[in-house]
Amino acid sequence: MHEIIELRKLIFIELKIPQICSMLQVKSFVFNDFQENTYIVWDQTKACAIIDPGSSNNSERNLLRSFIEENQLKPSLLLNTHCHIDHILGNLFVSEHYKLPLHMSEGELFTYKDTDRWAAMFGLPKFDIPENLVFIQAGETLTLGSSRLDILSTPGHSIASLSFYAASDNLVFCGDVIFKQSIGRTDLPGGNFEVLAKSIREQIYTLPEETLLYSGHGPVTRVGSEKNNNPFVKL
Repeated sequence: MHEIIELRKLIFIELKIPQICSMLQVKSFVFNDFQENTYIVWDQTKACAIIDPGSSNNSERNLLRSFIEENQLKPSLLLNTHCHIDHILGNLFVSEHYKLPLHMSEGELFTYKDTDRWAAMFGLPKFDIPENLVFIQAGETLTLGSSRLDILSTPGHSIASLSFYAASDNLVFCGDVIFKQSIGRTDLPGGNFEVLAKSIREQIYTLPEETLLYSGHGPVTRVGSEKNNNPFVKL
């Protein structure tokens, strides 16, 4: 569900915020056949958020669980930027194993509930999803240990996609809104290029240029780099 070329060459990515903004640390796993980035983010309290868990089999679930156990992290938030199938395959495992409700946009609910059709579309077996939901929206702030994530509204790739922004650490988890020199596709239900371009210009490009963009697919990039080099959305 993306436009990055040759993502299947990616096996595993570990990303950490540079020491200049080291309160939050980030671990990225590349999961499932869509090569989706699943993120674990934590601060010095060891409280962690699991963002867009795409773990689709026991091997991927074990990688996620082992990392959390080995680093003595304490899962406290389960977050979806949006609810396309590649970003929600691990929701049930995380929700049940760590006893966490899923935080998501209510506007994504139709897509979230339509998993059988999405699975059939991509030749995947049916899968279960957690029903313990907490609806969140732009303008709200999530607490992660002693850190905070501000919620941004960034629709266009999906109908009600959200991004999670840590201003103090100059990083944002932006789902499939924008990638390194690319953008999320807009030809799926709920997609709209003009809406997506508006989200990028008004919510992403207005962030400080050094802000790290942790996308749903592909490598980390920075706001300034995309403002100058992204061929799909220009200022």
